Amino acid sequence: MLELRLVQGSLLKKVLEAVKDLVTDANFDCSTTGFSLQAMDSSHVALVALLLRSEGFEHFRCDRNMSMGMNLNNMAKMLKCAGNDDIITLKADDGGDTVTFMFESPNQDKISDFEMKLMDIDSEHLGIPEAEYHAIVRMPSQEFARICKDLSSIGDTVVISVTKEGVKFSTRGDIGSANIVCRQNTSVDKPEEATIIEMQEPVSLTFALRYMNSFTKATPLSNTVTISMSSELPVVVEYKVADMGYIRFYLAPKIEEEEDMAAS
Repeated sequence: MLELRLVQGSLLKKVLEAVKDLVTDANFDCSTTGFSLQAMDSSHVALVALLLRSEGFEHFRCDRNMSMGMNLNNMAKMLKCAGNDDIITLKADDGGDTVTFMFESPNQDKISDFEMKLMDIDSEHLGIPEAEYHAIVRMPSQEFARICKDLSSIGDTVVISVTKEGVKFSTRGDIGSANIVCRQNTSVDKPEEATIIEMQEPVSLTFALRYMNSFTKATPLSNTVTISMSSELPVVVEYKVADMGYIRFYLAPKIEEEEDMAAS
């Protein structure tokens, strides 16, 4: 038997909005430690990892580890029926083929339940190696979303370069080029408005903007975003989910195009 009760139901709605365009079908894994998801996008370029720790739920019962295959668009449709202040409860029986979402309004005067069929999804669980990153940037998530959106009107790729001076986002396209530099600033009044850079060595990598813009759909979850980079490794773009977990997006850097440019 599985029963998860989340008082801040809007968190689950925001999580789904953040991943449903990237991943169509995925297995949600439930264990005593929490509720998690790990899936690649259809083109196998990006990976999303979500963790909601059990202690973040008001009530968390998971008698045995279970994996629930869901179509994320369908799940998002169900969650759209929940009010932003609703308490959301997920229930599933061991070995059952449905999951029930229950939405309760804060004053308990309206309770809805929606049942959704589960799917059988073959998915290999990808071990994500723990890595030491050469450069870690923490910055306001709205700022990062704005930069990705602005640059995608000019080019298809973004070069993210981290140096002592700051983090630089650059692109070039048919109409021209653009560079946006965010300097480290820790002396702001509100900590979530700070840009903090921890760097062992400078890193400069190229990524597809289409994916970066997709990742920024998680902006409503957190005021800050953490971007971790090392040469040769996928970038990790992480948004905290309240104080109960995180959503992380992994994206491999683009290699071949840079070499083509160097060759020409």
